[in-house]
Amino acid sequence: MIQIQDKYLDIPLIQGGMGVGVSLSSLAGHVAKCGGMGVISAAHPGYQFEGFRKNPIATNCEAIKYHIKKAKEIADGHGLIGVNIMVAGQGYEEMVKASIEGGCDAIISGAGLPLDLPRIAKGKTLLAPIVSSGKAARLIAKVWDKRYQYTPDFVVVEGSEAGGHLGFKKEDLLAGTCQKLADILADVKKELQPFQEKFQKTIPVFVAGGIDSGKKIAEFMKLGASGVQIATPFIATYECDAATEFKDMVINAKAEDIEIVKSPTGFPGRAIVNEFVKKTRERGNIHMQNCLHCMIPCTPEDTPYCISEALIQSVKGNVNNGLVFVGTQAAKITGMKHVDELIKEYMEEMEENQ
Repeated sequence: MIQIQDKYLDIPLIQGGMGVGVSLSSLAGHVAKCGGMGVISAAHPGYQFEGFRKNPIATNCEAIKYHIKKAKEIADGHGLIGVNIMVAGQGYEEMVKASIEGGCDAIISGAGLPLDLPRIAKGKTLLAPIVSSGKAARLIAKVWDKRYQYTPDFVVVEGSEAGGHLGFKKEDLLAGTCQKLADILADVKKELQPFQEKFQKTIPVFVAGGIDSGKKIAEFMKLGASGVQIATPFIATYECDAATEFKDMVINAKAEDIEIVKSPTGFPGRAIVNEFVKKTRERGNIHMQNCLHCMIPCTPEDTPYCISEALIQSVKGNVNNGLVFVGTQAAKITGMKHVDELIKEYMEEMEENQ
């Protein structure tokens, strides 16, 4: 049993948010049903809804509420349901409010520093930043304390082996010189200690990035982590919300197929090198047909490609005309499993190695 303020998890596992549309109510609900925290991605959860192209922010807010309700129905009173919201996305405040209105148990926020999250959501749900350094954890905790007299309810520490957008310099990712996850964990715990003492509360820390076994979960918990966040292995589950073609591309990926790619967000990302990625490298910028005004740093005139469109195409199954984000461990995935089967394997191996 893992306590996060006034809420509890039966198992020390958060399923990482994956957008667009990879982790919606089916995946999140089934993870929560097993006693973990299922996480819905707020990156265009309404891509299949009517009105999405005309008014994406409002449609996505409705979709968030719909998927929280559906996930909770699947979970049937077990586990927790969180929403992952990117700081770099347009409509951030609206999506935070929609998540709270929908009854989420937690908001996890990264792709930037969620410095103003407590202004919108303090006391309404659990709040957690995603950080990739002790420095980032300290800055967020200091700002939250000074501005809002609040401190994170839990923290997700994301290492360099994660999929999707990464909080590391591209040069370090390519050279393999990023700080090790175990060392970042130690730094973050050290930086959070004064805030735990000041606010008289424990701040659980969950580690993410490259964790694909119960043995690794046990190792990080011995180092002081409260649990782990795992994303990529959940793609290859029957309950994952992505199309079969998307899952197959992940299952068939080899280590040499997974590389650091450029993203319009300004953050480096890790993805499978498919026909789409090759095209972005060979042809330069790919003209945008229909801007969804989704990312704050993006300008249609000079963006390398529309990341929303690339992710929407891939999750719908058009994988060679879209982007497939994965972590380094995708190459080890060999076939499909059910969510409960995968979690059972992790928990049994974790217990064997405690």
